[in-house]
Amino acid sequence: MIVYSLQPTIAVLALLIMHVSALKTFIAAVYEHAVLLPNNTQTPVSQNDALLLMNKNIDILEKAIHQAAEQHARIIVTPEDALYGWKFTRETIFPYLEDIPDPQVNWTPCQEPQRFGYAPVQKRLSCLAKNNSIYVVANIGDKKPCKSSESSCPPNGYYQYNTNVVYDTEGKLVARYHKYHLYSEPQFDVPKMPELVTFNTTFGKFGIFTCFDILFHDPAVTLVKDLQVDTILFPTAWMNVLPLLTAIAFHSAWARGMRVNLLVANTHHTSLNMTGSGIYAPDSPRVYHYDMKTELGRLLFSEVDSHPRMSPVYPPAVNWTAYASSIKPFPVKKTFGGFVSRDKFNFTELLESTGNLTVCQKELCCHLSYTMLRKEENEVYVLGAFAGLHGRRKREYWQVCTMLKCKTLNSITCGKPVETALTRFEMFSLSGTFGTEYVFPEVLLTEIHLSPGKFEVLKDGRLVNKNGSSQPILTLSLFGRWYAKDSLSVSGGKSNSANTYLLLSIVLMITALQSTAIVDDTSLSHYILHRVFY
Repeated sequence: MIVYSLQPTIAVLALLIMHVSALKTFIAAVYEHAVLLPNNTQTPVSQNDALLLMNKNIDILEKAIHQAAEQHARIIVTPEDALYGWKFTRETIFPYLEDIPDPQVNWTPCQEPQRFGYAPVQKRLSCLAKNNSIYVVANIGDKKPCKSSESSCPPNGYYQYNTNVVYDTEGKLVARYHKYHLYSEPQFDVPKMPELVTFNTTFGKFGIFTCFDILFHDPAVTLVKDLQVDTILFPTAWMNVLPLLTAIAFHSAWARGMRVNLLVANTHHTSLNMTGSGIYAPDSPRVYHYDMKTELGRLLFSEVDSHPRMSPVYPPAVNWTAYASSIKPFPVKKTFGGFVSRDKFNFTELLESTGNLTVCQKELCCHLSYTMLRKEENEVYVLGAFAGLHGRRKREYWQVCTMLKCKTLNSITCGKPVETALTRFEMFSLSGTFGTEYVFPEVLLTEIHLSPGKFEVLKDGRLVNKNGSSQPILTLSLFGRWYAKDSLSVSGGKSNSANTYLLLSIVLMITALQSTAIVDDTSLSHYILHRVFY
Protein backbone atom coordinates (compact mmCIF):
# COMPACT_ATOMS: atom_id res chain seq x y z
CA MET A 1 0.00 0.00 0.00
CA ILE A 2 1.39 3.38 -1.01
CA VAL A 3 0.60 6.32 1.26
CA TYR A 4 0.90 9.80 -0.26
CA SER A 5 1.56 12.78 1.96
CA LEU A 6 -0.63 15.78 1.26
CA GLN A 7 1.59 18.21 3.17
CA PRO A 8 3.82 19.35 0.25
CA THR A 9 0.77 19.75 -1.98
CA ILE A 10 -1.03 21.81 0.63
CA ALA A 11 2.05 23.97 1.19
CA VAL A 12 2.47 24.61 -2.53
CA LEU A 13 -1.24 25.40 -2.86
CA ALA A 14 -1.02 27.86 0.02
CA LEU A 15 1.91 29.62 -1.62
CA LEU A 16 0.05 29.83 -4.91
CA ILE A 17 -3.01 31.28 -3.20
CA MET A 18 -0.87 33.89 -1.42
CA HIS A 19 0.86 34.78 -4.68
CA VAL A 20 -2.42 35.17 -6.57
CA SER A 21 -4.06 37.15 -3.79
CA ALA A 22 -1.04 39.38 -3.16
CA LEU A 23 -1.66 43.02 -3.94
CA LYS A 24 0.76 45.16 -5.92
CA THR A 25 -0.50 48.32 -4.24
CA PHE A 26 -2.63 49.13 -1.22
CA ILE A 27 -4.33 52.14 0.31
CA ALA A 28 -2.78 53.23 3.60
CA ALA A 29 -4.21 55.62 6.18
CA VAL A 30 -2.64 57.57 9.04
CA TYR A 31 -4.48 59.67 11.60
CA GLU A 32 -3.01 62.71 13.36
CA HIS A 33 -4.87 62.80 16.66
CA ALA A 34 -5.47 65.74 19.01
CA VAL A 35 -5.30 63.78 22.25
CA LEU A 36 -7.73 64.39 25.09
CA LEU A 37 -5.38 64.67 28.06
CA PRO A 38 -5.90 63.68 31.70
CA ASN A 39 -5.92 66.20 34.51
CA ASN A 40 -2.45 67.02 35.76
CA THR A 41 -2.14 65.14 39.04
CA GLN A 42 0.54 63.39 41.07
CA THR A 43 -2.06 60.99 42.46
CA PRO A 44 -3.02 57.95 40.39
CA VAL A 45 -6.62 57.93 39.16
CA SER A 46 -8.81 54.87 39.44
CA GLN A 47 -8.70 52.20 36.74
CA ASN A 48 -12.26 53.15 35.79
CA ASP A 49 -11.36 56.83 35.38
CA ALA A 50 -8.35 55.88 33.28
CA LEU A 51 -10.53 53.71 31.05
CA LEU A 52 -13.08 56.52 30.74
CA LEU A 53 -10.43 58.87 29.31
CA MET A 54 -9.03 56.22 26.99
CA ASN A 55 -12.48 55.40 25.68
CA LYS A 56 -13.06 59.08 24.89
CA ASN A 57 -9.92 59.06 22.76
CA ILE A 58 -10.85 55.74 21.17
CA ASP A 59 -14.26 57.23 20.31
CA ILE A 60 -12.40 59.73 18.11
CA LEU A 61 -10.09 57.09 16.67
CA GLU A 62 -13.11 54.91 15.90
CA LYS A 63 -14.50 57.52 13.55
CA ALA A 64 -11.16 57.76 11.76
CA ILE A 65 -10.89 53.97 11.51
CA HIS A 66 -14.40 53.69 10.11
CA GLN A 67 -13.74 56.45 7.57
CA ALA A 68 -10.46 54.81 6.54
CA ALA A 69 -12.24 51.50 5.99
CA GLU A 70 -14.89 53.24 3.87
CA GLN A 71 -12.04 54.52 1.68
CA HIS A 72 -10.83 50.92 1.26
CA ALA A 73 -7.69 51.45 3.33
CA ARG A 74 -6.02 48.18 4.29
CA ILE A 75 -4.25 49.56 7.34
CA ILE A 76 -4.47 52.63 9.58
CA VAL A 77 -1.74 53.94 11.89
CA THR A 78 -2.64 56.01 14.97
CA PRO A 79 -0.14 58.06 17.02
CA GLU A 80 2.05 57.41 20.02
CA ASP A 81 0.37 58.39 23.33
CA ALA A 82 -2.95 58.72 21.49
CA LEU A 83 -5.04 57.14 24.25
CA TYR A 84 -3.85 59.08 27.30
CA GLY A 85 -1.10 61.61 26.57
CA TRP A 86 2.43 61.71 27.93
CA LYS A 87 2.86 63.56 31.23
CA PHE A 88 3.03 60.78 33.81
CA THR A 89 5.10 59.27 36.57
CA ARG A 90 5.50 55.51 36.96
CA GLU A 91 2.70 55.60 39.51
CA THR A 92 0.21 57.76 37.61
CA ILE A 93 0.51 55.80 34.35
CA PHE A 94 -0.19 52.46 36.01
CA PRO A 95 -4.03 52.56 35.90
CA TYR A 96 -3.81 53.03 32.11
CA LEU A 97 -1.76 49.87 31.52
CA GLU A 98 -2.84 46.40 30.45
CA ASP A 99 -0.92 43.14 30.18
CA ILE A 100 -0.33 42.63 26.45
CA PRO A 101 0.66 39.04 25.58
CA ASP A 102 3.10 37.91 22.91
CA PRO A 103 1.23 37.62 19.58
CA GLN A 104 2.36 34.00 19.33
CA VAL A 105 -0.45 33.09 21.74
CA ASN A 106 -2.88 33.42 18.81
CA TRP A 107 -5.35 35.76 20.51
CA THR A 108 -8.31 37.76 19.25
CA PRO A 109 -9.33 40.01 22.17
CA CYS A 110 -12.67 40.82 20.54
CA GLN A 111 -13.66 37.16 20.85
CA GLU A 112 -11.85 36.20 24.08
CA PRO A 113 -11.59 39.44 26.09
CA GLN A 114 -10.92 37.76 29.45
CA ARG A 115 -8.32 35.22 28.30
CA PHE A 116 -5.40 37.27 29.65
CA GLY A 117 -7.15 39.21 32.37
CA TYR A 118 -8.29 42.82 32.35
CA ALA A 119 -8.07 44.03 28.73
CA PRO A 120 -10.94 46.39 27.79
CA VAL A 121 -8.74 48.61 25.61
CA GLN A 122 -7.29 45.64 23.73
CA LYS A 123 -10.79 44.23 23.27
CA ARG A 124 -12.09 47.49 21.83
CA LEU A 125 -9.16 47.99 19.46
CA SER A 126 -9.47 44.38 18.31
CA CYS A 127 -13.18 44.80 17.65
CA LEU A 128 -12.57 48.02 15.71
CA ALA A 129 -10.18 46.13 13.43
CA LYS A 130 -12.52 43.16 13.07
CA ASN A 131 -15.73 45.13 12.55
CA ASN A 132 -14.12 47.39 9.94
CA SER A 133 -11.99 44.67 8.27
CA ILE A 134 -8.85 46.79 8.54
CA TYR A 135 -5.44 46.44 10.19
CA VAL A 136 -5.30 48.80 13.17
CA VAL A 137 -2.02 50.08 14.61
CA ALA A 138 -2.25 51.66 18.07
CA ASN A 139 0.05 52.73 20.90
CA ILE A 140 -0.83 51.68 24.46
CA GLY A 141 0.94 50.81 27.72
CA ASP A 142 2.02 47.28 28.61
CA LYS A 143 2.75 46.00 32.12
CA LYS A 144 4.74 42.86 32.79
CA PRO A 145 5.07 41.39 36.30
CA CYS A 146 8.57 40.65 37.57
CA LYS A 147 10.04 39.06 40.67
CA SER A 148 11.39 41.27 43.42
CA SER A 149 14.44 39.00 43.50
CA GLU A 150 15.43 40.36 40.07
CA SER A 151 17.86 43.24 40.51
CA SER A 152 16.20 45.24 37.70
CA CYS A 153 12.61 44.66 38.85
CA PRO A 154 10.97 48.03 39.70
CA PRO A 155 9.60 48.58 43.22
CA ASN A 156 5.97 48.09 42.11
CA GLY A 157 6.77 44.64 40.73
CA TYR A 158 6.09 45.50 37.08
CA TYR A 159 8.04 46.49 34.02
CA GLN A 160 6.12 49.17 32.12
CA TYR A 161 6.56 49.59 28.38
CA ASN A 162 5.58 52.11 25.74
CA THR A 163 3.97 49.65 23.31
CA ASN A 164 2.67 49.45 19.76
CA VAL A 165 0.08 46.81 18.91
CA VAL A 166 -1.30 45.68 15.55
CA TYR A 167 -4.61 43.88 14.98
CA ASP A 168 -5.49 42.26 11.66
CA THR A 169 -8.80 42.30 9.81
CA GLU A 170 -10.13 39.52 12.06
CA GLY A 171 -9.14 41.40 15.20
CA LYS A 172 -6.23 39.08 15.94
CA LEU A 173 -3.15 40.49 17.68
CA VAL A 174 -0.38 40.08 15.10
CA ALA A 175 2.37 42.37 16.42
CA ARG A 176 3.56 43.88 19.69
CA TYR A 177 6.55 46.21 19.95
CA HIS A 178 8.12 47.71 23.08
CA LYS A 179 9.81 51.06 22.44
CA TYR A 180 13.56 50.85 23.02
CA HIS A 181 14.82 54.43 22.73
CA LEU A 182 12.82 56.42 25.26
CA TYR A 183 12.87 60.20 25.27
CA SER A 184 12.04 61.79 28.65
CA GLU A 185 9.60 59.02 29.56
CA PRO A 186 10.15 58.23 33.27
CA GLN A 187 6.89 56.27 33.35
CA PHE A 188 8.30 53.53 31.11
CA ASP A 189 11.11 50.98 31.19
CA VAL A 190 13.60 50.10 28.45
CA PRO A 191 13.43 46.51 27.16
CA LYS A 192 16.57 44.44 27.68
CA MET A 193 17.21 44.30 23.92
CA PRO A 194 15.86 46.14 20.87
CA GLU A 195 12.93 44.16 19.46
CA LEU A 196 12.74 43.37 15.75
CA VAL A 197 9.02 43.09 15.06
CA THR A 198 7.64 42.22 11.62
CA PHE A 199 4.50 40.65 10.20
CA ASN A 200 3.42 39.59 6.72
CA THR A 201 0.25 40.44 4.83
CA THR A 202 -1.04 40.01 1.28
CA PHE A 203 0.04 43.60 0.69
CA GLY A 204 3.61 43.45 1.93
CA LYS A 205 5.90 42.84 4.85
CA PHE A 206 5.68 45.34 7.70
CA GLY A 207 8.01 46.46 10.49
CA ILE A 208 7.21 48.71 13.42
CA PHE A 209 8.93 51.01 15.91
CA THR A 210 8.19 54.26 17.75
CA CYS A 211 9.23 57.92 17.56
CA PHE A 212 12.82 58.39 18.86
CA ASP A 213 13.73 54.88 17.64
CA ILE A 214 14.03 56.28 14.11
CA LEU A 215 17.30 58.03 14.96
CA PHE A 216 19.12 54.81 15.86
CA HIS A 217 20.39 51.75 14.02
CA ASP A 218 18.38 49.23 15.99
CA PRO A 219 15.65 48.47 15.45
CA ALA A 220 15.10 50.95 12.60
CA VAL A 221 17.89 50.20 10.14
CA THR A 222 17.99 46.46 10.86
CA LEU A 223 14.31 46.08 9.97
CA VAL A 224 14.90 47.63 6.56
CA LYS A 225 18.40 46.44 5.63
CA ASP A 226 18.44 42.94 7.13
CA LEU A 227 14.80 41.93 7.48
CA GLN A 228 13.83 43.56 4.17
CA VAL A 229 10.48 44.98 5.24
CA ASP A 230 8.44 46.83 2.61
CA THR A 231 6.73 49.31 4.93
CA ILE A 232 7.51 50.79 8.34
CA LEU A 233 4.65 51.67 10.70
CA PHE A 234 5.58 54.66 12.83
CA PRO A 235 3.39 55.96 15.67
CA THR A 236 5.04 59.08 17.10
CA ALA A 237 4.63 62.06 19.39
CA TRP A 238 7.15 64.17 17.47
CA MET A 239 8.01 67.68 18.62
CA ASN A 240 9.15 69.70 15.62
CA VAL A 241 12.57 71.32 15.91
CA LEU A 242 13.54 73.56 13.02
CA PRO A 243 15.57 73.55 10.89
CA LEU A 244 16.65 69.87 10.77
CA LEU A 245 14.13 67.85 12.78
CA THR A 246 10.75 68.94 11.49
CA ALA A 247 8.55 65.85 11.28
CA ILE A 248 7.50 66.03 7.65
CA ALA A 249 11.00 66.92 6.41
CA PHE A 250 12.95 64.36 8.41
CA HIS A 251 10.47 61.51 8.03
CA SER A 252 10.15 61.94 4.28
CA ALA A 253 13.96 62.14 4.11
CA TRP A 254 14.33 58.94 6.14
CA ALA A 255 11.96 57.09 3.80
CA ARG A 256 14.01 58.33 0.83
CA GLY A 257 17.36 57.54 2.41
CA MET A 258 16.29 54.06 3.55
CA ARG A 259 14.26 53.45 0.35
CA VAL A 260 11.20 52.12 2.18
CA ASN A 261 7.56 53.09 2.72
CA LEU A 262 7.04 54.99 5.98
CA LEU A 263 3.56 55.52 7.46
CA VAL A 264 3.75 58.27 10.09
CA ALA A 265 0.96 59.14 12.52
CA ASN A 266 1.88 62.04 14.80
CA THR A 267 0.17 63.37 17.89
CA HIS A 268 -1.34 66.84 17.39
CA HIS A 269 -0.59 69.34 20.16
CA THR A 270 0.56 72.74 18.94
CA SER A 271 1.75 74.09 22.30
CA LEU A 272 4.44 71.39 22.20
CA ASN A 273 5.05 71.81 18.45
CA MET A 274 3.53 68.39 17.80
CA THR A 275 2.19 68.04 14.27
CA GLY A 276 3.31 66.50 11.02
CA SER A 277 2.03 63.18 9.70
CA GLY A 278 2.41 61.57 6.32
CA ILE A 279 2.61 58.63 3.98
CA TYR A 280 6.05 58.57 2.43
CA ALA A 281 7.28 56.33 -0.38
CA PRO A 282 10.95 55.78 -1.26
CA ASP A 283 10.79 58.06 -4.29
CA SER A 284 8.56 60.84 -2.95
CA PRO A 285 6.05 61.87 -0.26
CA ARG A 286 2.58 60.66 -1.19
CA VAL A 287 0.62 62.86 1.22
CA TYR A 288 1.52 64.85 4.33
CA HIS A 289 -0.05 67.18 6.88
CA TYR A 290 1.43 69.99 9.00
CA ASP A 291 -0.86 72.29 10.97
CA MET A 292 0.22 74.66 13.75
CA LYS A 293 -2.88 76.86 13.42
CA THR A 294 -5.67 74.61 14.68
CA GLU A 295 -6.18 71.88 17.29
CA LEU A 296 -7.90 69.52 14.88
CA GLY A 297 -7.06 65.95 13.98
CA ARG A 298 -6.51 64.89 10.38
CA LEU A 299 -6.95 61.65 8.45
CA LEU A 300 -4.69 61.02 5.45
CA PHE A 301 -4.95 58.39 2.69
CA SER A 302 -2.71 57.33 -0.13
CA GLU A 303 -2.00 54.38 -2.40
CA VAL A 304 1.52 52.96 -2.13
CA ASP A 305 3.42 50.02 -3.58
CA SER A 306 3.14 46.82 -1.57
CA HIS A 307 6.69 45.86 -2.55
CA PRO A 308 8.50 49.12 -3.39
CA ARG A 309 11.76 47.36 -4.28
CA MET A 310 9.94 45.87 -7.28
CA SER A 311 8.55 49.22 -8.42
CA PRO A 312 9.85 50.84 -11.64
CA VAL A 313 10.24 54.12 -9.72
CA TYR A 314 12.29 52.56 -6.91
CA PRO A 315 15.29 54.86 -6.45
CA PRO A 316 18.76 53.43 -7.08
CA ALA A 317 21.34 52.96 -4.35
CA VAL A 318 23.41 56.08 -3.67
CA ASN A 319 27.12 56.45 -2.99
CA TRP A 320 26.78 59.47 -0.75
CA THR A 321 30.41 60.50 -0.90
CA ALA A 322 31.28 59.69 -4.53
CA TYR A 323 30.93 63.16 -6.04
CA ALA A 324 32.15 65.17 -3.07
CA SER A 325 35.28 63.05 -2.74
CA SER A 326 36.07 63.19 -6.46
CA ILE A 327 36.20 66.96 -6.87
CA LYS A 328 38.68 69.53 -5.70
CA PRO A 329 37.07 71.51 -2.87
CA PHE A 330 35.90 74.96 -3.82
CA PRO A 331 37.90 77.84 -2.32
CA VAL A 332 37.01 78.15 1.37
CA LYS A 333 35.83 81.67 2.05
CA LYS A 334 35.26 83.34 5.40
CA THR A 335 33.75 80.92 7.92
CA PHE A 336 32.18 81.45 11.32
CA GLY A 337 30.65 79.34 14.05
CA GLY A 338 26.97 79.14 14.80
CA PHE A 339 24.56 76.85 16.59
CA VAL A 340 21.75 74.70 15.28
CA SER A 341 20.05 73.76 18.53
CA ARG A 342 23.05 72.74 20.67
CA ASP A 343 25.32 71.71 17.82
CA LYS A 344 28.10 74.08 16.75
CA PHE A 345 28.26 74.26 12.95
CA ASN A 346 30.86 75.89 10.73
CA PHE A 347 29.09 78.31 8.37
CA THR A 348 29.99 80.30 5.28
CA GLU A 349 27.63 82.87 3.76
CA LEU A 350 26.14 82.79 0.25
CA LEU A 351 27.31 86.30 -0.62
CA GLU A 352 26.50 86.26 -4.33
CA SER A 353 23.44 85.23 -6.32
CA THR A 354 25.45 82.39 -7.83
CA GLY A 355 28.48 80.53 -6.55
CA ASN A 356 30.42 77.45 -5.49
CA LEU A 357 31.17 77.01 -1.80
CA THR A 358 32.89 74.52 0.49
CA VAL A 359 32.79 74.41 4.27
CA CYS A 360 34.32 71.69 6.44
CA GLN A 361 34.23 70.40 9.99
CA LYS A 362 36.40 67.52 11.18
CA GLU A 363 36.21 64.75 8.55
CA LEU A 364 33.22 66.25 6.72
CA CYS A 365 33.44 68.72 3.82
CA CYS A 366 30.22 70.05 2.30
CA HIS A 367 30.06 71.41 -1.25
CA LEU A 368 27.34 73.64 -2.67
CA SER A 369 26.83 74.96 -6.18
CA TYR A 370 23.84 77.26 -6.56
CA THR A 371 22.11 79.96 -8.55
CA MET A 372 19.42 82.11 -7.01
CA LEU A 373 16.62 83.39 -9.18
CA ARG A 374 17.18 86.69 -7.41
CA LYS A 375 19.14 87.52 -4.27
CA GLU A 376 16.76 89.04 -1.75
CA GLU A 377 18.40 91.93 0.09
CA ASN A 378 16.70 91.17 3.38
CA GLU A 379 17.57 87.46 3.50
CA VAL A 380 20.83 85.70 4.37
CA TYR A 381 21.66 82.09 3.52
CA VAL A 382 24.60 80.05 4.76
CA LEU A 383 26.19 76.71 3.99
CA GLY A 384 26.90 74.75 7.15
CA ALA A 385 28.79 71.61 8.19
CA PHE A 386 28.57 69.65 11.43
CA ALA A 387 30.26 66.40 12.43
CA GLY A 388 30.04 65.16 15.99
CA LEU A 389 27.91 63.85 18.82
CA HIS A 390 24.59 65.64 18.80
CA GLY A 391 22.94 67.82 21.41
CA ARG A 392 22.82 67.67 25.17
CA ARG A 393 22.82 63.88 25.37
CA LYS A 394 25.89 63.45 23.12
CA ARG A 395 24.68 60.02 22.07
CA GLU A 396 24.20 60.12 18.30
CA TYR A 397 26.98 60.93 15.85
CA TRP A 398 25.72 63.25 13.12
CA GLN A 399 27.25 64.38 9.86
CA VAL A 400 25.20 67.22 8.37
CA CYS A 401 25.58 69.40 5.29
CA THR A 402 22.95 72.11 5.17
CA MET A 403 22.08 75.28 3.34
CA LEU A 404 19.68 77.30 5.46
CA LYS A 405 18.11 80.72 5.76
CA CYS A 406 19.19 82.78 8.75
CA LYS A 407 16.50 84.29 10.95
CA THR A 408 17.73 87.87 10.44
CA LEU A 409 20.56 89.67 8.65
CA ASN A 410 22.69 89.18 11.74
CA SER A 411 24.83 86.06 11.32
CA ILE A 412 24.37 85.18 14.98
CA THR A 413 20.81 84.11 14.12
CA CYS A 414 21.92 81.52 11.55
CA GLY A 415 20.58 78.18 12.72
CA LYS A 416 17.64 79.66 14.62
CA PRO A 417 14.14 78.44 13.67
CA VAL A 418 12.73 80.17 10.58
CA GLU A 419 9.34 79.48 8.98
CA THR A 420 9.13 81.82 5.99
CA ALA A 421 11.40 82.69 3.07
CA LEU A 422 11.30 84.56 -0.26
CA THR A 423 14.46 83.35 -2.02
CA ARG A 424 14.00 80.94 -4.93
CA PHE A 425 16.83 78.89 -6.36
CA GLU A 426 17.13 78.23 -10.07
CA MET A 427 19.78 75.58 -9.42
CA PHE A 428 21.35 73.87 -6.43
CA SER A 429 23.68 70.91 -5.90
CA LEU A 430 24.62 69.85 -2.37
CA SER A 431 27.06 67.04 -1.53
CA GLY A 432 29.39 65.95 1.26
CA THR A 433 32.27 63.64 2.10
CA PHE A 434 30.17 61.42 4.36
CA GLY A 435 31.66 58.55 6.30
CA THR A 436 28.32 56.75 6.47
CA GLU A 437 25.95 55.18 3.97
CA TYR A 438 22.97 56.41 5.98
CA VAL A 439 22.19 59.88 4.69
CA PHE A 440 18.72 61.45 4.54
CA PRO A 441 18.02 64.23 2.00
CA GLU A 442 15.75 67.05 3.25
CA VAL A 443 14.23 69.98 1.39
CA LEU A 444 11.92 72.23 3.40
CA LEU A 445 10.10 75.15 1.80
CA THR A 446 8.61 78.33 3.16
CA GLU A 447 5.73 77.96 5.63
CA ILE A 448 6.84 74.37 6.33
CA HIS A 449 6.04 72.62 3.06
CA LEU A 450 7.70 69.79 1.18
CA SER A 451 8.55 69.75 -2.51
CA PRO A 452 7.48 66.43 -4.05
CA GLY A 453 8.87 66.06 -7.56
CA LYS A 454 11.07 69.16 -7.31
CA PHE A 455 14.37 67.57 -6.22
CA GLU A 456 16.25 64.33 -6.70
CA VAL A 457 19.29 62.52 -5.40
CA LEU A 458 21.86 61.42 -7.98
CA LYS A 459 23.73 58.13 -7.68
CA ASP A 460 26.93 60.00 -6.82
CA GLY A 461 25.39 61.61 -3.73
CA ARG A 462 24.35 65.03 -5.04
CA LEU A 463 21.05 66.53 -3.89
CA VAL A 464 19.84 68.63 -6.84
CA ASN A 465 16.72 70.41 -7.98
CA LYS A 466 14.75 69.43 -11.06
CA ASN A 467 11.78 70.72 -13.08
CA GLY A 468 12.83 74.34 -12.92
CA SER A 469 13.18 76.85 -10.12
CA SER A 470 12.24 76.01 -6.56
CA GLN A 471 9.71 77.56 -4.27
CA PRO A 472 11.37 79.69 -1.54
CA ILE A 473 13.66 77.43 0.48
CA LEU A 474 14.07 77.30 4.25
CA THR A 475 16.58 74.47 4.42
CA LEU A 476 18.35 72.11 2.07
CA SER A 477 20.12 69.35 3.96
CA LEU A 478 21.92 66.04 3.79
CA PHE A 479 21.47 64.55 7.26
CA GLY A 480 23.92 61.73 7.95
CA ARG A 481 23.91 59.23 10.83
CA TRP A 482 27.20 57.49 11.54
CA TYR A 483 25.93 54.82 13.92
CA ALA A 484 29.32 53.20 14.52
CA LYS A 485 30.56 56.45 16.09
CA ASP A 486 27.66 56.81 18.56
CA SER A 487 28.61 57.31 22.19
CA LEU A 488 28.44 53.55 22.79
CA SER A 489 31.43 53.24 20.45
CA VAL A 490 34.98 54.49 20.35
CA SER A 491 37.26 55.05 17.38
CA GLY A 492 37.25 52.17 14.97
CA GLY A 493 33.59 51.46 15.64
CA LYS A 494 34.24 49.01 18.52
CA SER A 495 32.23 49.29 21.72
CA ASN A 496 33.50 50.52 25.07
CA SER A 497 31.96 47.32 26.34
CA ALA A 498 33.08 45.02 23.54
CA ASN A 499 31.38 41.91 24.86
CA THR A 500 28.02 43.66 25.25
CA TYR A 501 28.17 45.19 21.80
CA LEU A 502 29.29 41.92 20.24
CA LEU A 503 26.47 40.00 21.94
CA LEU A 504 23.91 42.57 20.80
CA SER A 505 25.20 42.40 17.24
CA ILE A 506 25.15 38.60 17.14
CA VAL A 507 21.62 38.41 18.56
CA LEU A 508 20.39 40.95 16.03
CA MET A 509 22.07 39.12 13.19
CA ILE A 510 20.60 35.77 14.17
CA THR A 511 17.16 37.36 14.47
CA ALA A 512 17.59 38.88 11.04
CA LEU A 513 18.60 35.54 9.56
CA GLN A 514 15.36 33.94 10.71
CA SER A 515 13.62 35.59 7.78
CA THR A 516 16.38 35.00 5.21
CA ALA A 517 17.55 32.00 3.24
CA ILE A 518 20.84 31.79 5.15
CA VAL A 519 20.37 28.81 7.44
CA ASP A 520 23.46 26.56 7.37
CA ASP A 521 26.15 26.94 10.04
CA THR A 522 28.92 27.96 7.63
CA SER A 523 26.88 30.75 6.05
CA LEU A 524 25.72 31.88 9.49
CA SER A 525 29.30 32.14 10.77
CA HIS A 526 30.53 34.05 7.73
CA TYR A 527 27.54 36.40 7.82
CA ILE A 528 27.99 37.26 11.50
CA LEU A 529 31.76 37.76 11.11
CA HIS A 530 31.21 40.07 8.15
CA ARG A 531 28.51 42.17 9.84
CA VAL A 532 30.19 42.46 13.25
CA PHE A 533 33.87 42.85 12.39
CA TYR A 534 34.07 44.47 8.94
